Amino acid sequence: MVCKGCGLEKDPSEFYAGNKRTCKGCVKARSRKNIQDNPERVKAYERSRAKDPKRMEARRQYQKTETGKAAATKAKQKYIETNPKKRSVHITTGNAIRDGKLIKGDCEVCGTTENIVAHHCDYDKPLDVMWLCSQHHSDWHAENGEALNPN
Repeated sequence: MVCKGCGLEKDPSEFYAGNKRTCKGCVKARSRKNIQDNPERVKAYERSRAKDPKRMEARRQYQKTETGKAAATKAKQKYIETNPKKRSVHITTGNAIRDGKLIKGDCEVCGTTENIVAHHCDYDKPLDVMWLCSQHHSDWHAENGEALNPN
């Protein structure tokens, strides 16, 4: 088979099943170029794909498998190793909540009491937190980036 992208004669195994005109190498190169040329558009597209119900269910099922559990454990361990200060502050905050020294409040943006998290604007002040729901916590980081003194 001749690839329409590079013009080379290639074995049929070098083509994807649904695309017999362009070889895998050319498809991958075009994809990398698209990501490089349109990063924001690609990110938005990937975010929308992540919210697809079929993909969400597939992720839930994967997380229940041994491979999925191992991947989650590995990711958690990597986070702990690369963010020691954050991890320490999270533990300090959790202990303060448990001991009653810090009382969870409502979301400071919308007032909900569901899925409240302690947001740290400065990790040098572990008990100085903003109470935000998960959505507004994500929104805060989308607008402001990372907190001060994260590691």
